[in-house]
Amino acid sequence: MPVTPGTPDTLGTPAIRTLALVGQSAAGKTSLAEALLHRAGAIGAPGSLERGTTVSDFDPMERRAQHSLNAAVMHLTHQGTRIHLIDTPGYPDFVGQSMTALEAVETAAIVVNASTGIEMMSRRMMEWAAGRGLDRMIIVNKIDAQGVDLPGLVEQIRETFGKECLPLNLPAAGGTKVVDCFFNTQGESDFGSVEAAHRALVEQVVEVDPAFVDRYLNDGDVDPKELHAPLEQALREGHLIPICFVSARNGAGVAELLDVIELLLPNPTEGNPPQFYKGEGAEAKELHADPTDPSKHVIAHVFKVTVDPYVGRMGIFRIHQGTVTKDSQLYIGDGRKPFKVGHLFMLQGKEHVEVARGVPGDICAVAKVDEMHFDAVLHDAAEDDHLHLRPLPFPVPVHGLAIEPKRRGDEQRMWEILQKLVDEDPCLKVEHVAVTNETVVYGLGELHLRTLLERMSEVYKCEVNTRPPRIAYRETVTAPAEGHHRHKKQSGGAGQFGEVYLKIEPLPRGSGFEFVDQVKGGTIPTQFIPAVEKGVRQAMDSGVVAGYPVKDVRVIVYDGKSHSVDSKDIAFATAGRKAFIDAVMKARPIVLEPIVKVEITAPEQAMGDITGDLSAKRGQVSGTQALPGAQMVVNGQVPLSELNNYQARLNGLTGGQGRYTLELSHYEAVPPTVQQQLAAQFKPHDDE
Repeated sequence: MPVTPGTPDTLGTPAIRTLALVGQSAAGKTSLAEALLHRAGAIGAPGSLERGTTVSDFDPMERRAQHSLNAAVMHLTHQGTRIHLIDTPGYPDFVGQSMTALEAVETAAIVVNASTGIEMMSRRMMEWAAGRGLDRMIIVNKIDAQGVDLPGLVEQIRETFGKECLPLNLPAAGGTKVVDCFFNTQGESDFGSVEAAHRALVEQVVEVDPAFVDRYLNDGDVDPKELHAPLEQALREGHLIPICFVSARNGAGVAELLDVIELLLPNPTEGNPPQFYKGEGAEAKELHADPTDPSKHVIAHVFKVTVDPYVGRMGIFRIHQGTVTKDSQLYIGDGRKPFKVGHLFMLQGKEHVEVARGVPGDICAVAKVDEMHFDAVLHDAAEDDHLHLRPLPFPVPVHGLAIEPKRRGDEQRMWEILQKLVDEDPCLKVEHVAVTNETVVYGLGELHLRTLLERMSEVYKCEVNTRPPRIAYRETVTAPAEGHHRHKKQSGGAGQFGEVYLKIEPLPRGSGFEFVDQVKGGTIPTQFIPAVEKGVRQAMDSGVVAGYPVKDVRVIVYDGKSHSVDSKDIAFATAGRKAFIDAVMKARPIVLEPIVKVEITAPEQAMGDITGDLSAKRGQVSGTQALPGAQMVVNGQVPLSELNNYQARLNGLTGGQGRYTLELSHYEAVPPTVQQQLAAQFKPHDDE
């Protein structure tokens, strides 16, 4: 279907709205997107999850799983307004895809299943959207389901997210239609007074503008058509979080939701502008894109990258300033060489709809640009380099699998495939662990990693073997100490000589590594100082106590000796490494283990078994929370080493009804007995 430009909004820019559907799995986000597309005439009939015919879940793996694995971009036109929709996954393992969608929209729509109420992902997405300054709304889906308690759900929403959550419409006729409460003062609903809901909305909106407060107090009401500016302010400030009711299945509220998006949600000039920065570190200065003038320099942000074996690398980006056209010359980040936009697309699921231009607010894509990468800022002026968006607080992937190809000789190909998959998902990480010679891929959960392995097999035909990796322990020191080593080697002809004195000091957790040169009088010639640092880093990487990387230390090299003939880089690298090892062994070294935050959702009757099991795993329970449907959430902290194959354990405790998520919290010292075991297994290599 051709893309229409949209009728201009008040400021002359095309009428555009952007909306991300986020929230828990099974809330009906994909079905809702289908209903919206169909109602707007973008598709002939709504697709079906069961038949695998939806626009957004077009990947064969998504069709088989019958739930979203990736964020999918779509668009439609309603009353001359172009609406960009992003359907996102609801499983916590794929939260990276949902979080990146927040970078491309003005409004985050948290979709809630009327039967199950507020769930873990609903809370998380609301929190992240608030942190990014997005307008937020809540869409209650499946209002026609049997036995739903919609008044109770509204109370739960307001208790969880605040009194600023107010119904914008109410279900009526047994969940077969909805009645508007913003523009209407009269009407029948399944619960609650339309007049009272209207009054509550108007009062909430006028509170942000004293002039309207006076009018409301004097006149008793204000025409909602006059409230556009204060409404947008209330949405921007989170002073109003509207609740809308729909049933994607029977169509109730779908047309009304389209009207809400068009009439009440912000256009690109009305939302809170994203926080761009120009420069690096402390020198970076905040910069706001200007979406009001399409003739300005282009600033666009790549929030998603896909790598297809047939299509190649595609960058999907939100335009925040300026106009991108076919044949535009764009720079990627700090790159000095621009690329030419050969074809400009808007996406309709897997379909690529070619367009002539994209303006501020549009979500577009370009293909076959090898340098394209996630989080890149695209621009058309060389002086706009060093622009970047405030980073998202992605959860740290802590579930690991060591993998190796089934066929010998496929190591390089496997690594290249992993890099492509990591490029698509900011919550995947791959690294080669030198100490164990393992390739380890990290994700947010077992489903996350299982999906990655299936994609490697099905899409790239790469078969691998897997096993649990070594836990990512770390080493550090708890006291200052000094170290010394003289490296002297004579084997006929020129020898090797280097002597190093150094001090080490512990740094606060998470500080990393500092190397300080305090050598006086040239006792170690300047050209050999980098070799000393190289030796220190080698020892840090390979570990001292138990073979794990040493972190959070300051190393101060303050003295040494050299030889005019025999001193070489290798001699000082060896001396630096051995002096560092000597110092660490005197500095009360400890082994640190990763502690993860765990959130477990399970039936209420299993809570005692779960909390007892966590305690047995050296864990600490920090809190519990009751959910609708006799469900409970347990929050706690536990060493990652205790959670190997935890899903199987949880299945046994809950009859297969439990699920959990992990997030890295911090590192802390292992018990002395564990450190002794780890040290006993370590066989350091001595090259002398």
